[in-house]
Amino acid sequence: METGEEFGPWLARQLKLTGRTQAELAEELGLTRAAVSAWITKRSVPRPTVMAEIAKALGTDVGTVHMRTTDTQVGLPVTWYHRPGYSDGGRDGGNAAAFAFDADVQVLARETCQNSLDERLTENDRPVRVRYTLHELTGEALDAFRQAILWDELHPHYLAVSQAASHQKVGRVVDAGVRDMFEKGRLVLLRIDDYNASGLTGDDYEDGKFAAVVRRQLESLKSGRSAGGSYGLGKATLWATSALGMVLINSTLSVPHEGRTERRVIGRLELPWRSVDGREYAGPAWLGRPDPDTQGAEVARSWWADEETVERLHLTRDSGEPGTSFLIVGAHDLASLDQAGPGTDDEDADDDGTRDIGAMHRRLVQALERDFWAAMTGGGNRLPLLETSVRALRNGKVVMEEQKVDPTNTQPARTRALRAFYDGATVDRLTEAGQVALRTVPLRLPLSGERRGTLGTHPAVLLVTEAEDADGVPNQVHSLRGNRMTIKKSGVAGLPLGVNAFQAVLLVGQAAGESVPFAEEAEEFLRAAEPPEHDRWGQTEELTLRWSHTAHHRIARLTTEVNAAVKELVVRPKRSDGQAGSAKLRKALTVARRAAPTRGSGQVLPELDGLDARIGEGGEWQIVAEVKLPRGDELPAMTPVVLLDVRSGSRPRLDWAELVAVDGCEVEGGVLRFTPNARRAVFRGSTDVTGHPVRAALTRLVVELRAGTGE
Repeated sequence: METGEEFGPWLARQLKLTGRTQAELAEELGLTRAAVSAWITKRSVPRPTVMAEIAKALGTDVGTVHMRTTDTQVGLPVTWYHRPGYSDGGRDGGNAAAFAFDADVQVLARETCQNSLDERLTENDRPVRVRYTLHELTGEALDAFRQAILWDELHPHYLAVSQAASHQKVGRVVDAGVRDMFEKGRLVLLRIDDYNASGLTGDDYEDGKFAAVVRRQLESLKSGRSAGGSYGLGKATLWATSALGMVLINSTLSVPHEGRTERRVIGRLELPWRSVDGREYAGPAWLGRPDPDTQGAEVARSWWADEETVERLHLTRDSGEPGTSFLIVGAHDLASLDQAGPGTDDEDADDDGTRDIGAMHRRLVQALERDFWAAMTGGGNRLPLLETSVRALRNGKVVMEEQKVDPTNTQPARTRALRAFYDGATVDRLTEAGQVALRTVPLRLPLSGERRGTLGTHPAVLLVTEAEDADGVPNQVHSLRGNRMTIKKSGVAGLPLGVNAFQAVLLVGQAAGESVPFAEEAEEFLRAAEPPEHDRWGQTEELTLRWSHTAHHRIARLTTEVNAAVKELVVRPKRSDGQAGSAKLRKALTVARRAAPTRGSGQVLPELDGLDARIGEGGEWQIVAEVKLPRGDELPAMTPVVLLDVRSGSRPRLDWAELVAVDGCEVEGGVLRFTPNARRAVFRGSTDVTGHPVRAALTRLVVELRAGTGE
């Protein structure tokens, strides 16, 4: 059973909502004003029989007065408040913050999940749970929802925006969203629920999380140096993803406000300037209960809704656990439309709109796996910071089962590396498959305020492991800090041909360990070096103002140190007589290369320009070759040939078990065909060990590039 608000504050608010004074209530109850004043000031509470009379006076039931988990429905009703137009004639064509982001559910997932991570309750060491629900409404369900959001009140405003759509970008988006809802008879809702988070705490208007999200722009009240956000822009992605510019909110608070924690509800609408019935409106509007303390009781504030109301608004939460639910009304995703537009042969396509929510479902899962794999990975004494899932409904019925995001499916190498670090199972050098090598690389932190010198050296942690096919692009470094969201993805420049494919993870700041020297200072420095997109570290205005215009050179130096450490771990050293093992091993790894540079006509042919080879676990030769291409639009086809080098007689030719084009060419029937105007080509192959006359370790190899079919 819910614990309600204290009687005095609750009664005082009900009197405001109903427009009554303490004296008027006392007269109606046949009591003295002093008795009512004692209740208001919490010096006493009424007897149960008097509570029944109070309920009658307030026009509500006795249970509401006893429980006090919601306001009475008498008095000022929930409605939309539209901000009046500026008195100086100024006009806004929409919320400028929303233009920082595209209508893209993957951008939305990155920003909202980062915000939930920043608001995770840390005292219980449990992860924050974030669930994304796509919900398509049609027919009676759509009609009921429009009634719940008071569509008839909003319709004149949307009509005014549509009429001016040709002059406003936001207006064109909104006009298309309204048309889509009525012409197709459907509306897509996207709800983001987080649990074990702080919720929107604080007053409706004063400084606090609620006001920062609902009332203000470009304000971030994130606490802690490891927080991801710092610009106050991320929340704008919620409204940017709504074709109707509407987001409804239901928050369960971690800290009571007005004695309550559950079902704090409000809505915000982002529209451009408009004129309705001769009155001008500035842009935003709020769905809430009129605040009797404001002039004319016009301004809408949040209200404590009952269970029936949040159900009609599709805002019902699973439990009383703290956190917030954001409902994006009219969710759209331009990238999903590109992937699965009309007429697309899509696996989720059908005639009732499943294609749209199916594409959005997939893209949400992909974004969460890509950007938050580390936050969802635990090991040793470190628990995951985050759990995420995605599901899809239509009119309340499941059309795509809830899918819990598992980063090991698409990030197997990186999650293996992070777990090995947490478990203390790393090695100094990679000698076997599945191992994770660890190096520390220095981040030299500058002194703030344009002062010369170094504050200290933070030892960032670099993890390197063998890549797997499911990882995607090989030879990448994923960099992250305290909240374990991937900030930077980059390749390693200058890798030689034939290097074993790898994945690397760079842990900086508190991600490297809270007790690591200068971890907090590194968090603060790198947070200032992130742009609003939080996708790299480099020069920013904040970095320049707080440190210096050259502070970003420290980050560039870190990148150089990381690349050098990666190469030291993954590049096989050149062998010398002192380093090589037996003479047989030196002989086995000696590779010759040959090419026929010209035809009889004098035409210059492609030629081998780089070669790397090793003996695989199955005894086969594994070869990676680079081909230098002459200038020309049409280059002749060439055939790579592998031969065994012998002292006398003809060289035995080996068959290819595999021949694969890597870059600048294609392989057709064992023949290389080169990309027009390319200057370099790379291919790799392995020999068929069943055709080896002797073990590869006892042989010496010759690789030739022959014109035509290679005979």
